[in-house]
Amino acid sequence: MFEPTSRYAKLACQSLATTGPDGAPREIRYVERRFLPPPDAGTTIVEHTVIEGERLDQITAKYLGDPAQFWRVADANGALRPDELTDQPGQRIIIALPQL
Repeated sequence: MFEPTSRYAKLACQSLATTGPDGAPREIRYVERRFLPPPDAGTTIVEHTVIEGERLDQITAKYLGDPAQFWRVADANGALRPDELTDQPGQRIIIALPQL
């Protein structure tokens, strides 16, 4: 259902049989809840200082080679809202690789 590099790739998919507002049966598919790992769960490769106008996907592409992996940087910094990592120019963020 998800790409192998997705943050949801290892989570189980579930389905729920229910009835829609029109009385017709319908199936709702969902993924189990994902809990954030502890921020120190990975290996820090660099600390990056945010500059004005920089976006997290740009930073992630620079260090991890894939802008879609922004969630790894958010996890390493304990950020629930990834955009908060680049709100403040001069802020330092950790770029880490997950432990396997």
